[in-house]
Amino acid sequence: AQPTDSEVQADKLLDKLLKLRIFSDDAGKMNRSVQDVQGGLLIVSQFTLAADTTGGNRPSFTGAAPAALGQRLYDHLVAQACTRHPQVASGRYGADMQVALVNDGPVTIPLRVD
Repeated sequence: AQPTDSEVQADKLLDKLLKLRIFSDDAGKMNRSVQDVQGGLLIVSQFTLAADTTGGNRPSFTGAAPAALGQRLYDHLVAQACTRHPQVASGRYGADMQVALVNDGPVTIPLRVD
């Protein structure tokens, strides 16, 4: 999260997550959403996405939201996701976790909302 984010951005992010057409259709084109393919969501906090690497060789995380705000928005996002989608798993905010995944493609798409 960014310092100016609120539940409004979290709700927009969830809308985007549920509707983004990133799964292949029968023609092999990215044309299906997680809802269309009846897939699951794995929601994990990752403040390192806010890293600024422009000022040297050590990343700065000053652009990340304060921990209390990040926790609140993370909890909100997970709670809302659980009410809107049948398959939701989540990590623990701020925890050191071992997360395993298979990146199909590989495809990585950063999501941004206003």
